[in-house]
Amino acid sequence: MKLKENRNRPKLIDTIEIQIRFSEVDSIKMAWHGSYVKYMEDGREAFGRKFGLEYMRIFDNGYLAPIVDMHLQYKQPVTIDDIIIIETTYIPSLAAKLMFEYNIYRKSDHALVLKASTIQLFMTKDGAFEISTPPFLAEWRQKWNQ
Repeated sequence: MKLKENRNRPKLIDTIEIQIRFSEVDSIKMAWHGSYVKYMEDGREAFGRKFGLEYMRIFDNGYLAPIVDMHLQYKQPVTIDDIIIIETTYIPSLAAKLMFEYNIYRKSDHALVLKASTIQLFMTKDGAFEISTPPFLAEWRQKWNQ
């Protein structure tokens, strides 16, 4: 699923590398499909550290950011000891949500392994969804011209 973005804003992208571990492969020696959700989480965490949108910053401002929508398209397998490149791209939105797209590549041949997207909404610590943009997110968007 391609998320709609505003093309007038600079793209915020972070890239990390991970080596596929033994514990992440299944009986046919390919990375288990559920491992990709963790790889995407790793990508979001690295993005947050790079751009100042860490989960603890969200939490310290009184919010949680659960994933409410996730789409994955598996393109090619990876196996133990393969190194993957996780590219995480923030998709700007005026709504009170976080949208990301992911491309995961096998480093050895730069083959596209996975395309994915996620949407996170903001929820108060009391469990109520926030319909307006939290102040800390408005400040973050202004800082990064988003």
